[in-house]
Amino acid sequence: MKSMYDRIYDAVLQIPCGRVATYGQVATLAGNGRAARVVGNALHVNPAPGVIPCHRVVNAQGRLAPHFAFGGVDEQQRLLEAEGVEVVDGYVDLKKYQMR
Repeated sequence: MKSMYDRIYDAVLQIPCGRVATYGQVATLAGNGRAARVVGNALHVNPAPGVIPCHRVVNAQGRLAPHFAFGGVDEQQRLLEAEGVEVVDGYVDLKKYQMR
């Protein structure tokens, strides 16, 4: 049986390029909708940041991670913008970019 972290990484791999998902959304995809904080912890220790696109995960309001583990908030914004996601004042418009 897969660990919760492995299920989280599998869920993050489902987020398409140019889209974002919230921590809660990833938790639900991983099988425990109440584990949004666990998602944050798992992404902070992402074993393959170039493969598992943790930069595509934002909070419930669309805010970028204030302490993005792989280069800081500027790097998360840079990665998202490179995929065509518009970031304004540290936020992504979830109505426009959230994975459905």
